[in-house]
Amino acid sequence: MVAKIKTGRSISGAINYNEHKVKLGKAELISAQGYLKDPANLMFNDKLQRLTDLTNRNERTQVNTLHVSLNFAVNENLEKDALQQIADDYMDGLGFGKQPYLVYQHHDAGHPHLHIVTTNIEPDGKRISFHLLANRASETARKQVELTYNLVKAEDQGKQQTVINKPLQQVNYGKSEIKRSITNVVNEVVKAYKFTSIPELNAVLNQYNISADRGSKDSRMYEKNGLVYWALDAKGNKLGVPIKASSIYGKPTLKALEDRFRLNEVLRKPLKEQVKSKIDKALSSPISKTAFQKQLKEDGIQVIFRQNEEGRLYGITFVDHGSKAVFNGSDLGKPYSAASLINWFKNDEINQGQPLFKKDNIDNQPQQFTDNISASNATGNNGNSLLNILFKEEQQDMAAIGRLQQNKRKKKRKGHSL
Repeated sequence: MVAKIKTGRSISGAINYNEHKVKLGKAELISAQGYLKDPANLMFNDKLQRLTDLTNRNERTQVNTLHVSLNFAVNENLEKDALQQIADDYMDGLGFGKQPYLVYQHHDAGHPHLHIVTTNIEPDGKRISFHLLANRASETARKQVELTYNLVKAEDQGKQQTVINKPLQQVNYGKSEIKRSITNVVNEVVKAYKFTSIPELNAVLNQYNISADRGSKDSRMYEKNGLVYWALDAKGNKLGVPIKASSIYGKPTLKALEDRFRLNEVLRKPLKEQVKSKIDKALSSPISKTAFQKQLKEDGIQVIFRQNEEGRLYGITFVDHGSKAVFNGSDLGKPYSAASLINWFKNDEINQGQPLFKKDNIDNQPQQFTDNISASNATGNNGNSLLNILFKEEQQDMAAIGRLQQNKRKKKRKGHSL
């Protein structure tokens, strides 16, 4: 559980923030500790006046508002009763257990989380100090809550979320909470797939009715390196209002993605030959575009054709869902580019063309990395197999980082010799 603390000067501002989410259907008040009415029977003025009555008893204290968010791991779907008890235990540990406070459950992100609003002014007008509250009392309370309720520890949340526990679902605009749905898909795709550009990322995201968008090249957003995520309909049209990358849990901004591009460039290299081998198999004889897509789909590779309004093929992308590698055709080699493949595909009107390449020109040597993947996918009952699968991506990342650093050192030595 990750606890974040904010202090401020406006009780009404903190309550208004949460009440606005309630009106939008993105939050609900689940607890009102120290109030005389049940949460469902509280009007806005009831919520506000209970806390402002206390702040008025110490007008010298300007910073009198505490706004806490408690953030749980993505897979921790806790019942409302448990969330209420967690909030109470945390506030007790924080030293605010006797203060009145409001607890809101939010549904507008990819992870479950609570917001808690209270004041540090006590009934006798004394002030509860905010000094070191986040570093001491909050850390102690947070760790105790994690132990009591067996929650994912704050230090382990990043590791926990790298494992996909259930298949990703397409975003269904109007039938699911859009920001949460987009967050779930984007975070998992960014972690799992090896792409090196926004178009390659979109080759995967589009399958879940999502698009990453930098805006037009003459837009202010593009100039400032901004990025938003759209929900799409079945035809690829944008729906609703875009979600800023910086507002998504995990912050998959353009800057963060560019760091990932460089890493993925190294990670996907060992996977290139196995993708080419599957494509070669499909191209062993002239074939239509539809049949080409179908055959590769059976081999776990999705083929995405990019065509202009006249239907002319100008680009092709291959998404290997087995190895999670994404390649533009030209990145695999000239024979795999759209310009070359278009001469190989047959249709009802045109005779099949000549082969694009000869088999003896293709390097068919087995890839050690491919063999390792096959071995790690073998099912077994021993614990070592499971650990190898869980840590495979981390091992790949560390090896890739080592190669990148080695390349940098070589460039430096070359510069010194000039």
